[in-house]
Amino acid sequence: MSEAATQVTIARLRAEVESIPDPELPVVSIGQLGMVHSVTSDGSSVRVEILPTFIGCPALDLIRSAIVDQLAPLAPSVVVESSFAVPWTSDRISVDGRQALAAAGIAPPSASTDVRCPFCASERVVMDSAFGPTQCRSLFYCRDCRQPFEAMKSI
Repeated sequence: MSEAATQVTIARLRAEVESIPDPELPVVSIGQLGMVHSVTSDGSSVRVEILPTFIGCPALDLIRSAIVDQLAPLAPSVVVESSFAVPWTSDRISVDGRQALAAAGIAPPSASTDVRCPFCASERVVMDSAFGPTQCRSLFYCRDCRQPFEAMKSI
């Protein structure tokens, strides 16, 4: 291992991992989504545990590969594992992540069951389909601004 690699801190490794864009929602990072459970190192290898947003999420292989690629210059060995030790919930999405979703026209999950339009903040919305482009999103329509939009499911 090079001298530079031995100087890498867990905080730096975690920051690198948390900055990786989500492949299905590239407007937010996996860190903003709260998917990074732990990052540990024994000095020669790095172990990253991620929390899948859904069992069978098709993006997990892409996320694993992105983590390995991001950390390759910093560690000779990177192991990425999915963990269900702590269940992922939509409460793990950061404030910045929620703002980024809304700015991209995707309603972030709310503590209540009320979905608001990300374009005009109206509560006058209807669900077009519970099944959106991914398992974690549904399709809605705003009756006020007449915009279709996606909403993250609350879990």
